[in-house]
Amino acid sequence: QVQLVESGGGLVQPGGSLRLSCAASGSGFIAMGWYRQAPGKQRELVATITRGSHTNYPDSVKGRFTISRDSAENAVYLQMNSLKPEDTAVYYCNARKITGMSISDYWGQGTQVTVSS
Repeated sequence: QVQLVESGGGLVQPGGSLRLSCAASGSGFIAMGWYRQAPGKQRELVATITRGSHTNYPDSVKGRFTISRDSAENAVYLQMNSLKPEDTAVYYCNARKITGMSISDYWGQGTQVTVSS
């Protein structure tokens, strides 16, 4: 059973920085990433990184957030700079794996990020 454990959330002022970490049990993930969900809104993509280190960001965070993976490819990080109040949300780690003919998505429990003065 794959487990993902996130850390690094908290309260930060606008313009500040935070670094989120996610440690996964197991390996062989084809992609890992971060999603977020604000109150009353749907969960949305923040950043993904593939096994080949291809990254993807929505325009809302491009240039401010950076995703990376460790060399063992079982941990993923999100460096968040120039944070804005609209970045406030619960951030979830995601890991995707191919098992046989199916694709499985695994999720962490979420970590709260609050951007406020």
